[in-house]
Amino acid sequence: MAMENGSAFLLKVGNGAAPPTYATVAGLRTTQLSVNGEAVNVTTKDSGGWRSLLSGAGVRSVSVSAAGIFTGSAAEVRVRGHALAGTIDDYELSFESGERLRGRFLVTRLDYAGDYNGERNYTLNLESSGAVASL
Repeated sequence: MAMENGSAFLLKVGNGAAPPTYATVAGLRTTQLSVNGEAVNVTTKDSGGWRSLLSGAGVRSVSVSAAGIFTGSAAEVRVRGHALAGTIDDYELSFESGERLRGRFLVTRLDYAGDYNGERNYTLNLESSGAVASL
């Protein structure tokens, strides 16, 4: 796998249409993706002392964390609206390689901070709701 530029890792939010059009959440400086999975243990006395897991079982989820400088873009305003309303919407993560992940996410945390005479920055966390597809 070739090295990829971190600045090409983009978070995009849908516009609410079907099918959605995605807009980049502007001002991001860092973005992190975590794929989580719970294992279902099916170990029996016939496992010979080794743990056995059931493939395809359990709960899978995707978590996204991002931080950046607030620019007031329409995409940022949309994300803030979802955070305040507790609504789930379509999001896309895109990578320099052209790979994309799409799914529905809930904004579970949105923090704003700023220093006197400095820019306003924010951090946000998203949790998947339903399947996340790799395109």
